[in-house]
Amino acid sequence: MTDTFPRQHARTQRFTLGEPRNITVSADGLRVLFLRSESGSDPVNSLWVLDTQTGEERLIADPRELLSSADDDQLPPAERARRERTREGAGGITSYATDAKGTVVAFALAGQLFAAGVISGQARALDVDGPVFDPRPDPLAQRVAYVSGNSLCIGELDGASRVLAGQHADASSAPDNQSDSQPDSRTISWGSADFIAAEEMHRFRGYWWSPDGTTIAACRVDVEAVDEWVIADPAHPDQAARTIRYPAAGTPNAEVTLHLLHLDGSRVEVVWDHDFFPYLAAVQWTAAGLIMLVQARDQQGSMILRVDTDTGETTVASHDYDDAWVELVPGTPRLLTDGRVVSCADRDGARRLMIDDEPVTSTDLQVRSVLSTGDATVTFQANPIDDATQLHVLQWYSNSDTSIEGQVTALADGPGVHTAAVGGSTIVTRSTTLEEPGTRTTTSTGHTITSHAETPLVTPEVDLFTAGHRRLATAVLLPTTHDGSKLPVLLDPYGGPHALRATRSHNAYLTSQWFADQGFAVVVADGRGTPGRGTTWERAVHGDLATTPLDDQIDALHAAAERHAEIDLDRVAIRGWSFGGYLAALAVLRRPDVFHAAIAGAPVTEWRLYDTHYTERYLGDPSDQSDAYEASSLLPMAADLTRPLLLIHGLADDNVVAAHTLQLSSALLTAGQAHEVLPLVGVTHMTPQEIIAENLLLHQLEFLQRSLPSDATAVVN
Repeated sequence: MTDTFPRQHARTQRFTLGEPRNITVSADGLRVLFLRSESGSDPVNSLWVLDTQTGEERLIADPRELLSSADDDQLPPAERARRERTREGAGGITSYATDAKGTVVAFALAGQLFAAGVISGQARALDVDGPVFDPRPDPLAQRVAYVSGNSLCIGELDGASRVLAGQHADASSAPDNQSDSQPDSRTISWGSADFIAAEEMHRFRGYWWSPDGTTIAACRVDVEAVDEWVIADPAHPDQAARTIRYPAAGTPNAEVTLHLLHLDGSRVEVVWDHDFFPYLAAVQWTAAGLIMLVQARDQQGSMILRVDTDTGETTVASHDYDDAWVELVPGTPRLLTDGRVVSCADRDGARRLMIDDEPVTSTDLQVRSVLSTGDATVTFQANPIDDATQLHVLQWYSNSDTSIEGQVTALADGPGVHTAAVGGSTIVTRSTTLEEPGTRTTTSTGHTITSHAETPLVTPEVDLFTAGHRRLATAVLLPTTHDGSKLPVLLDPYGGPHALRATRSHNAYLTSQWFADQGFAVVVADGRGTPGRGTTWERAVHGDLATTPLDDQIDALHAAAERHAEIDLDRVAIRGWSFGGYLAALAVLRRPDVFHAAIAGAPVTEWRLYDTHYTERYLGDPSDQSDAYEASSLLPMAADLTRPLLLIHGLADDNVVAAHTLQLSSALLTAGQAHEVLPLVGVTHMTPQEIIAENLLLHQLEFLQRSLPSDATAVVN
């Protein structure tokens, strides 16, 4: 069968298969652990190690050899949920954890626990009671903790296991002698991240070992107050519906507390003001101490707390406030070896790296994440505040134990998108550029980790520029061979918070170029509300998620038309997924004078149906800010539809549930407005299934070709 881009794009899971990923550098910098599959179409990841001195790559664990069948049908529910939250579409070994030195690694396959010696390269199963989820060796490599069901368990290297907290745990020394095996414990889990933490806070774990391996700081999550929602599979009415706990805007969240669980069975609860700061956003436990980040429900305030590991009492190390919201920055807070607090905060219009509440980066940089800390070193990601198309790896270093005065140096600042992992003196950098497909992974010792990713069948030809007085990052892609005649336009945005589409990355434009090669001028733009451009830019969507993002897409479109005479403003379509789907539907509902057709994939259509932490950050509490919710909802606009609209939604989506599309479709039908709905059976918020992903692209193309007229004279305004 002749290969095509849609087929290749689907088979390779957007060209991510075969690339080295999940990179960890040992504490001494001598070894690099990573995951990689055997080819660009192989979805099964194995665990590898690279010797940073010789460049030799060795296979440590191959799922096909360790298990006769590593079928994803055998995954525990918690692992399925983790993969959905992290948008993980691959299989095999998809996550792992190591001891402090990086010499022992633990991972789960099909609910079974495995451990491996990094130096010996030997992996073996540990026969513990399961199913096993999120196993993590203690820092001294003496035992492994893991989650099984609602319980946090300890597995010894000889295979013995016991429940540390949860069902059947010995809670004789727990506060008030309350047993975890009481009837209400069905709503209580230990050691796992709650939905909001994993989906919105970038916290995917729920427990942390003490440096000496004697204690675990573990989350206790009680979802009793969270509303139950039902997700059914209409294509299989013989199967039971799935009930989930979903905290929609304005409704109760899970109750999350933190406890110090000693291996001898005793427990201490960590104390803070849960009523005012209910969100537990981050935890770190190192030799310098145990710290945590908590956040208010309205997200205007946050505190970094130091924890007394004997009593559970907390003291405030730092606090922050913002009239709109305090942004959570991945990788923070952290502690330097000397105990100084590393954080990020919006100061003087930029997100800045902070050491003990003092900024150490300039307002010319927008810090995006902290990657690692050392004795007096912080490695972080940032971009020039006027250019979010690129992302650099930088390092702050101070040669004084008491002064914050230091210097910031660039580790990877070429035109592209860069990230890094650090261990000892070794730095592993992963870089993407506009010029080359895929990702290049290199070590500071001069070695390149092999990638097996396929080379795409299309090559983007990107005109990347800044549009208008707001300097909107905008990319235009035309057919590879074009005669200069007028072309219908396809806007291809995300356009919302926390994601960028107009970046200096080759693979970011592959699908856009494929659409261009089918006869479109494709415009990709990032407007206000997207990350990287400073405090005011991000907060332009506060109280209104509709107006600013849509206005900026229109401005970018018009600027692109001024730059490219091929663009036909009388034939404009827009497509998007998730927030991009919301933006696409909004475009034809609110501005049919500009947009003539739209494809809305997994769109949020009614913000009262979306989760607390994301939605309330921008729109507030719906009981207090009902006008903001009404203004941002698509449902009241249903009667205004005059353009072709295709709604696509996975019926198994537990992030943007299918009710969003179904309620908009119902409102459109009630208003007598024709539209199309494409339900995806068994599909969640992502579409890793190969056949579905391939045909989904082809179906969108067919819709656009029949929905946009062949020339401007056929447009009915």
